[in-house]
Formats: sequence, structure tokens, C-alpha cells
Amino acid sequence: MKVETKADARPAVKTGADVLIESLVNQEVDTIFGYPGGAVLPIYDALYRSDAEFQHILTRHEQGAIHAAEGYARVTRRPGVVLATSGPGATNLVTGIADAMMDSLPLVVLTGQVATTVTGTDAFQEADIMGITTPITKHNYQVQSAYEIPRIIKEAFHIASTGRPGPVVVDIPKDISANPCFDTDEAPFHLPGYQPTINPNPLQIKKLCDAVQKAKKPLILTGAGVLHGGGSDVLQDIAEAFQIPVTSTLLGLGAFPGDHELFLGMAGMHGTYTSNMAITECDLLINVGARFDDRLTGNLEHFAKNAVVAHIDIDPAEIGKNVHTHIPIVSDAGAALKEWKRQMKEGPDAHESWLAELHESIKENPLWFNNPPEGMVAQWAVKHIYEATDGDAIVTTDVGQHQMWAAQYFQFKRPDRWVTSGGLGTMGFGFPAAIGCQLAKPDEKVIALVGDGGFQMTLQELSVLQERNLPVKIVILNNQALGMVRQWQEEFYEERYSESLVACQPDFVKLAEAYSIRGVKLETREEFESSIKGLLESDEPVLIDARVIQQENVFPMVPPGRGINDMVGVKPR
Repeated sequence: MKVETKADARPAVKTGADVLIESLVNQEVDTIFGYPGGAVLPIYDALYRSDAEFQHILTRHEQGAIHAAEGYARVTRRPGVVLATSGPGATNLVTGIADAMMDSLPLVVLTGQVATTVTGTDAFQEADIMGITTPITKHNYQVQSAYEIPRIIKEAFHIASTGRPGPVVVDIPKDISANPCFDTDEAPFHLPGYQPTINPNPLQIKKLCDAVQKAKKPLILTGAGVLHGGGSDVLQDIAEAFQIPVTSTLLGLGAFPGDHELFLGMAGMHGTYTSNMAITECDLLINVGARFDDRLTGNLEHFAKNAVVAHIDIDPAEIGKNVHTHIPIVSDAGAALKEWKRQMKEGPDAHESWLAELHESIKENPLWFNNPPEGMVAQWAVKHIYEATDGDAIVTTDVGQHQMWAAQYFQFKRPDRWVTSGGLGTMGFGFPAAIGCQLAKPDEKVIALVGDGGFQMTLQELSVLQERNLPVKIVILNNQALGMVRQWQEEFYEERYSESLVACQPDFVKLAEAYSIRGVKLETREEFESSIKGLLESDEPVLIDARVIQQENVFPMVPPGRGINDMVGVKPR
């Protein structure tokens, strides 16, 4: 009996789905994360028949697919591509779309839709994904004809990856992907309403240079825009030339070497004392590629009141939105830094007294954690992971205590090594994001540093590790609690731990073994210290259930409503 081949399965006439696959090939897509369903069966059939060399990653839930695509996008700076069916398939993507929008990650999200003949009739698995995602996308499309697919796909990738990156949804009705398409529009697209400003106004950069010359206590604040713009090396050159100290937002970590003598640590709600006080006392604050969000600024009445504020951002809507800006510079952060370096004048004084003051502050107010004679604290574990890898790893996290401890104690020396959910604060993000990172960077060590709560939201993606033997290392900092919720209930709700303590858990080691993945439980410091390096160096996937003390809190902390100069937990209690 003759076995059907891909060539035998090809229809005599191209379909809209075939045109879509060709368009993705033209955009040099190498990986698609997705989950099939009725409305995208023509697309999956075209994938099966196609000779395209990109890989499709079948996640076990659409949320896993989109978080994996976010991880891919974060470390490659290229759009992650997601494919899901209509109705619940598309709505399961909403959290990831909102997450990518908040954190400026480029995604192209392809959703199936019911046929145009039944649109609006509440047909089976129909959902208005255009209406649902309009507030949380950079742009979205519903395809009206297969002939416009090439143009729409070109535009979607362009919009997602230029200017301030973000997610773009392309909704494709089933009949359009299934029906024949004899000719397509290959004309270049034209987007007259979308013209992001990439290069800075040189006169604004001159104002910045003049301000640097006058400043006695300058400070650079780095955000993710530095990473998106590839500006890390130039930023380091500038900081070293003028001896300007540097602090960072959560998402900006790695834009400046975490072990550099000019680096003060992360700023904000759980930032270092020295970083927050430097913002409070500086006379020139240079924000490069960060939005002034509430977790960074605290109470705005107390934020950088002594400073001339310069703000470099590719999104003009962010400049002046929260913090009054004296020197606005609309530009790609990388381009602005290059122009700043080009215009740099002879350095002013080396700000020796300012740096000496800050270095003394670091000595007097270091990060600290409890070190009880029994049990293991999460901060200690993060430090040992850092030392075991010499900081040479891509680290992904969910949101919560473990995220803050990773930001505090893992010194990111290079760009694109830190992948976390910032603005939306999404539990369940870390593990699937690690899968996307590992697929994008197969030769890199990837560690999913997660909490026991967040991991259980997307743990079904262990199937992907099993199926593809991806050497992701999952480290669960297991305190049997929703740690940050428990901390807030302790600090602000008189220790009323309402639904934040989780005594009933699966056996994570047996769970890993059910997926044919090695699982290890580490309950003591001795076990952890003796085995962590070997486990992280394994060339296979490993799940590590690290049992840490439940009552440990993240400090320093800026309580709600206070300025970032008003921290608690700066000194051990």
C-alpha cells in the first residue's frame, strides 16, 4: 500500500492557510508555539503539508504557548509567534497578551475564528477576540480576504518589533484559511499612521550633556528599553567615562553589569537602600528606557524631588506621564545612548564624593537575610545558585517573593539573561518562559526559578520537556505558601493568613518522575550545597524541590503609600 507523503497531500490550489505559512517563512520564523482546534485545522493541515523548516511546539495549554513565546521574544529580541484556535483557545491567550503589552515584548498572535458565514451568530467556539484584545494589544487585525494575508503578516511583524515592541493579534476566519487563493497581494505595506521616532533630537541630547556637566550627584536609571535597543555596551562606556552610578528597574536588570563597582542594585519597592536613597538625593536622574511605574516610584510626592529629570523613551506617552520631566528625549534607547556618547564632552569631575557616599551606604546597609541554624532560607539558595553557575545562566521567574530574591541576589552580568513578568505580575509565567528561552538558546543554561504556587499553574508543560528533552532546570523555592500574599498579610493584615498557606501539595519529585524527568528534593543546606552544582550542570531536564523556610520576608520593602526613601526592613529585625 502506498504511504501518503506531504507532497501527495498538497491540494492542487493554494489555500489561505498555505499563503499564511509562506508569509511566516518570508518573515524568517523558526518557531511557532501553539495548540490546534477546529477553527485552525486548515492552518495545521498546511503546516503538515509544508516544507517550511520552522518547528511547531505543542504546549499543553494555550497560556503555556504564549508565555513560552514571551520567553523566546525576550532573549532573541524577535517576535514570538503563537497559534491558537477560536473561542477558548484565543481567550486562554489573553493573560499572556496583556503581560507582553505591559512588558513591551514583541509577539505575533495568530488566532482562528469561526467562518465569516456564521460570525456574529454565537456560533460554536465564537468569541470576539478583536474586541477582547483591543485594549491589550499594540494592534490587531481580522483577515477579510486571503489575498491580504501577506500584507497583514508583514505589517504585524513590523508593528510588533519596531518602536515600543508589543503584541499584535491576527484573527483568521476558518473559511478564509480553508478556501482557495489564486493570487495574493505582494505590494509593500504602507503605514502612514505608524511612524515611531527611532533617533533622538540632537539638541535634546546636547541638553542632557550640559546637564551632566553641571551635575554633582548624577544617577542613571536603566530600564528594559536599554535591552530592547541593544544599548548595554554604550551605556557602560558612558557610565565609566563620567563615573556615574547606575541603578535599575526590575526589567532593566542585566542592562548594566550587576557586579560592576558603579552598580547600586535594583531600585523600587524591594530595591536596595542605596539605590532608593540615591534617587531621593541625586540632582540629575537620567532614565534610560524605563517607565516610571508605581513599584519603582512609590509615592510620587517624594520621588526624586531634588533632581533634574531626563527621560529617554521610545514611547512619547510615557514621558511626563507620572514624573515631571525636564529633558524629554523621544528615541530608541540604543540610538539615544550612541548619540550621547558621540556628543560627550570632556568628563567633569569624577563625582568622587558622591560615589564615596554611595559606597559607604552600600557597606552600612547591605542586603541581608536570616541565617537560622536549622532550615534553609530562599535568599541563601538563590546566592548558591548564582555561585554554582558563576552567574552564567538565563533565569526565568514567576512573580512574588522568589522573583524579588532572584532580582536581589542573582547578579546579572550580561544582557538578556533575566526573564520575568514585570508590569502584569503573572503567576505561571516562569516555567513556560524558560521553555521558550531554551528553544531559542539551546546552548545556554536555563533555570526556571519558581514558587510552588506559580509552578502549579502551568506545570503541565513538563510534557514539553519530556517530549523534547529540553535541559531546563526547574528550581521550586517551596515555602508551602503564596509567599508575597502571606508577607503582606503578616505586615498589613495583623497576620490573618487568609488562604495563603498551602499545606496540601503534590509530591513534586513523583510528579517529575511521572513525566520521565529527574526529580530531587533538597531539604537542608547541606543537601543543597553538596548537590546543586551537579544538578545544574546536567544535560537533562531536572526538577528540584527546594524546601525553604515559610516565614521569611522580602526586605527592604517600601510600604504602600510611602516614598521610596521610607523603607522598612533595611536593618535586621
